[in-house]
Amino acid sequence: MSKQETVLMEPEMEEETEIEEIAEEIEEVKEPKARKSKMETEKKATSVIDLPGVGAATAEKLAAAGYTDLLSIAVSSPGELVESAGVSEAVARKMIQGARDSMEMGFESGDDLMRRRENVERITIGNEAVDKLLGGGFETGAITEAFGEFGSGKTQFGHLLSVRVQMMKGEKNPVAVYIDTENTFRPERIKQFAQGQNLDPEKVLKNIKVARAFNSDHQMLLAEKVEDLIKKQGLNVKLVVVDSLTAHFRAEFIGRGTLAVRQQKLNKHMHTLLKLADTYNLAVFVSNQVMAKPDVFFGDPTQAIGGHIVAHASTYRIYLRKGKKGSRVAKLVDSPSMPEGEAAFYVDTLGLRDF
Repeated sequence: MSKQETVLMEPEMEEETEIEEIAEEIEEVKEPKARKSKMETEKKATSVIDLPGVGAATAEKLAAAGYTDLLSIAVSSPGELVESAGVSEAVARKMIQGARDSMEMGFESGDDLMRRRENVERITIGNEAVDKLLGGGFETGAITEAFGEFGSGKTQFGHLLSVRVQMMKGEKNPVAVYIDTENTFRPERIKQFAQGQNLDPEKVLKNIKVARAFNSDHQMLLAEKVEDLIKKQGLNVKLVVVDSLTAHFRAEFIGRGTLAVRQQKLNKHMHTLLKLADTYNLAVFVSNQVMAKPDVFFGDPTQAIGGHIVAHASTYRIYLRKGKKGSRVAKLVDSPSMPEGEAAFYVDTLGLRDF
């Protein structure tokens, strides 16, 4: 290579070196921005509006539909969010995943669950035999189903629990919500039970919020509105009574052709109640109608309406039937921790009396 060629190449090499240095400086400037962007992406959401794909308008629509916290988003399905907020399915999945990542939803150890179980409370019904049958009373965070024929005491249980919930220790102004589907709620009966428990009847009635459901859709809507009583009105709801659970579903969906649709709606309704019980540590009591199976020739042909959907969704199941000399018998047929058993009692003006 000649001296002249060497002299000509030196400026070119200097230019290339300068370009590389400038490129490195640009990368150094861009790198903190990239790190910052990554940190912002990994930052956990603390509210609904922090989730990916959620703006002010979407957050407002979600709040109107009852999705006001991360938990409500995390446990929802994409289809529910698409319907409520009008977002695409892809955005709905991102929202759900973002909520789940922020809440670190996953497995927990048995001792952690045991500590959470210490927050479970029980509503006693005032009869030693019945309370003992349920391990101390009706459990919060769970659904208790009572099924039986007419006059077996289902509605009396609902009325008495609505009174007894106001005697819970450590709770300030506990409130009962009563969803009446069969026009069986009677304030006169509440007054009798209140007097029997030495409570002020007027105060007891004020702390029971009653709504009459005229069809299955209305019933499902009222169950969803319970959350508004807790969040917007600040009520300390500790009991939700649905009397009865299947009356409207049974009347509206007739024939085997509508069975699948009925069961799907009933399943959604039960999961709404279960979510309320678990999220707000309240007790849910549902009464259920029965039918007589024609193919049972020996034994009791009585079977609860709702099939396996209601059976699986209920934490405790009680079969109420008429006994001897005007008595009633409560039989515990399903429980996650208590053995099967029976308790006999009388229903009188003031409450449940020992058999």
